[in-house]
Amino acid sequence: MSAEPTAAELRAIARGTVDPKDVITHKRVLNIALPIVLSNATVPILGLVDTGVVGQIGLAAPIGAVGLGAIVLSWFYWMFGFLRMGTVGLTAQAVGDGDDGEVAALLTRALMIGLGAGAVLIAVQTFLFWAAFAVSPASAEVEGLARQYVSIRIWSAPAAIALYGITGWLIAQERTRAVLVIQLWMNGLNILLDLWFVLGLDWGVSGVAIASLIAEWSGLALGLWFCREAFNVPAWRDWVQVFDRGRWVNMMSVNADIMIRSLLLEAMFVSFLFLGSGLGDVRLAANQVLLQFLMITAYALDGFAFSAEALVGRAMGAGQRMVLRRSALLTSGWGLLSCTAMTLAFAFAGGAIIDLMAKSPEVQQAARVYLPYMIAAPLAGWAAWMLDGIFIGATRSRDMRNMMALSFVIYLVALALLVPTLGNHGLWLALLISFVARGLTLGVRYPALERAAG
Repeated sequence: MSAEPTAAELRAIARGTVDPKDVITHKRVLNIALPIVLSNATVPILGLVDTGVVGQIGLAAPIGAVGLGAIVLSWFYWMFGFLRMGTVGLTAQAVGDGDDGEVAALLTRALMIGLGAGAVLIAVQTFLFWAAFAVSPASAEVEGLARQYVSIRIWSAPAAIALYGITGWLIAQERTRAVLVIQLWMNGLNILLDLWFVLGLDWGVSGVAIASLIAEWSGLALGLWFCREAFNVPAWRDWVQVFDRGRWVNMMSVNADIMIRSLLLEAMFVSFLFLGSGLGDVRLAANQVLLQFLMITAYALDGFAFSAEALVGRAMGAGQRMVLRRSALLTSGWGLLSCTAMTLAFAFAGGAIIDLMAKSPEVQQAARVYLPYMIAAPLAGWAAWMLDGIFIGATRSRDMRNMMALSFVIYLVALALLVPTLGNHGLWLALLISFVARGLTLGVRYPALERAAG
């Protein structure tokens, strides 16, 4: 695919028979992807500052409490991550169909789901935290401080979850620079408030929680400001359209399928960690270090997967099969380039990255033994990651759910066959096999996706 419109496309644009928005170029893909990549790069910085600030207190318990509390809340919030993915596909298709009223109504529905889900979490927080800390191995001191942290931050749950919907709505319209600004604002404000509340006012763990609470609600306010043009379209509060039964059923069906798919994916990684814990502390630590390589790869690929979601969704909504294909090819090409770069980086600098993350010689040595699996992981997972974006944009959520279920079964079979004989090598092989299985099974369903575009 060429980087710019072809001569035929330029002539069609000049004649007015092709909308420039239907022409997919490398520049357009990068305009969507790069702000997301930059936005993702800011995420670990906030975690480092949170840890560093409470570390100045001079005690171990506050550090563990903030880390544990953040993990607990992230898991509860993550359960509603389907809202971003489902909103991208549905909104992008409405944009492609030229249905401005439905675009605005989708924002209202996403906000209602996000705010409502957050309110439910607040209402049942006592049970949720009891269950979470019941399985936590933390000491009484750490648990007490962590409960203090989550009891404050839970009040930003409506904002945090509603932001999933706003982010998806903005990505669907290729407004990823706005997403970047929201992320930079939230993280920047959070860091400044961390420094003030903890180091200046000596509020300790509560100060970190209050900083996050303020940052998340301010992020929602900024997100709504970026969505202000939707509130100029009467449909955003046209309750007949907003509560249209057919559209709600479709939205909930798409979201339910994505949630099931995501839970299966999470179960895969949880089982990986649990099985790894039975292979010794050193191997468990090495696996945890190497999983950060997967995190780096996912952050790098997110931008191109999001590009696929927006461009494929728009083409699906407009019924433009060739535009959809070009969108899938160009975004996947950039994704492959990124994965190749990650593979080369891990091959040449993997040892140095391991040494940076782990100071224990035993863990460093063990991680190096299994590093080849991380060198292979970006290319093994490329098709799965990119096809996820393509299928989300097309709202082919049932295929995503079914192929994830099939891949999960393949993963379990691989575990049963490989782990007893190969140990940790078998565990990593099973995970890579699951990546390949997801890519292959979704690839088999791709022709049907294209045919659905008209």
